[in-house]
Amino acid sequence: MNPASKTFDRQALINLDAIRDNVRQFRKVAEPARVMAVVKADAYGHGALPVARAALEAGAAWLGVAHLSEALALRAAGIEAPLLAWLHTPDSDFAAAIGAGVDIGISGWELEHVVAAAHEQERPARIHLKIDTGLGRNGCPAGEWEALVNRAQEFQEEGVLRVVGVFSHLAVADEPHRPETDEQIDRFRDAVAVAEDAGLDLEVRHLANTPGTLTRPDAHFDMVRVGLGLYGLSPFGNQRAEDLKLTPAMTLRTKVANCKKVPGGQGVSYGLNYRTEAPTTLVLVPMGYADGVPRNASGAQVAIGGRRYDVVGRVAMDQFVVDLKSAEAGFPPGEEVILFGPGDDVPDAADWAAASGTINYEIVTRVSGRVPRAYVGQTPEPAGTADPAAAEDTALDETAPTVAAP
Repeated sequence: MNPASKTFDRQALINLDAIRDNVRQFRKVAEPARVMAVVKADAYGHGALPVARAALEAGAAWLGVAHLSEALALRAAGIEAPLLAWLHTPDSDFAAAIGAGVDIGISGWELEHVVAAAHEQERPARIHLKIDTGLGRNGCPAGEWEALVNRAQEFQEEGVLRVVGVFSHLAVADEPHRPETDEQIDRFRDAVAVAEDAGLDLEVRHLANTPGTLTRPDAHFDMVRVGLGLYGLSPFGNQRAEDLKLTPAMTLRTKVANCKKVPGGQGVSYGLNYRTEAPTTLVLVPMGYADGVPRNASGAQVAIGGRRYDVVGRVAMDQFVVDLKSAEAGFPPGEEVILFGPGDDVPDAADWAAASGTINYEIVTRVSGRVPRAYVGQTPEPAGTADPAAAEDTALDETAPTVAAP
C-alpha cells in the first residue's frame, strides 16, 4: 500500500482497516456485550459515513451520535443499523427521526415532544431513557426517575413508543482509581431495577464508554459505547494506543512549502517570541489554526524524512515554522511533513495534546473541513452507485487512497 501515490497539499489520511481492527479488539474486550460505535462529530473528525460502514463491517452492532441531524444524515446515506442520538433541543426534528427509525435518548422533557411526533408520524418511537448517575450533565435526576419510567411505560402501553433501553454516562472512568465509578455503576443498577420493576422489557442497558470498557467489565451490561478508542486513541494519560492493542486511524500530513537558511537571532512568526540560537534552516509548513492546528502548539513536533523536528514560534492561521537546528540540513518544497499518526518515529495526537494543554479527543476533532480526508481500506461502493470516472482512476492505481473533498 502506497497512500502517497496521490498528490495532496494537506490531508487527513484515514485508515479504515485500523477502524475495523479497533472494533474487533473492543468486541473481544466487551463480549458478550455488544459494541456501539460512536461516530458523532463526523466520527471525531474521521468522516462519519466511511467510519460507520467500516465499524459495522467489523461487527459493531449499533451506531451512536449526539444530534438527530447526524443520525438523519447517516440514514440518508443508506445506513440501516440501529442508531441512537441523545442530545436534543425543542427544535430537534423528532418526527423525522421517528420516520427514519432513529432511536432517541430521553432525559425527561423530550418525552412529550417525542410522543407528539410519534402521533404525527403514526409510528411508535424507539427511545432510551437516560438516568443521571453522577456526571451532572444530561440525564434524569434520580429523584425524578421513577416518574419518568412510569410515564414512559404508560405511553408504551398505549402503543405510542417502545422503551428500547436505559443508559447513563461515566464521569471519571479514565481515572480507574477513583471511587465515583463504583458509585455510578451502583446507581445505574438501581435505575435499571426500577425500570424493570415497572414492567419495561429492555433490549439494551448501556453505561461504559471507552475507558469504562477497558477497565470495568462490571460496567459492560448489554452494550458498550466506544468513541475515542474506535479511532485508535488512548483515554488514559499513562497508556499509549499500542499498550491497549489499538491502532491510530488518522495521519495528518502536508508538504514543505518553503525551506531557507537564516542567521542566528532570526525572529520567527508573529510576536517574534522565538529567535534562532545559531545559523539554521527553517521549514515552512502550510497548515495553521484554520486547519485545526492548535495556535498554542509551539513545542510540538513534526516528522520530516523520518526524523522529528520542533515547531517554533506562533502557529498562524495558515502556516507554522519548524527549526531543523542545522545550517546544513534542508528539505525541498514538496517533502512530506507528518504532524501526527501511527508509527514509532512519528508524533501522535497525544503528543500534540500535551504540547497544547488539551486532550487527544480535541486534536483529531478540530481538524477542519479545509483539510481533505482520504481513505485507505475503503469498502467499494455498491454496484451502480460509484462514479465511473472515479472507478477508472482507482483501477489505474490500486494503492491510491479515496479522497473526500473538504
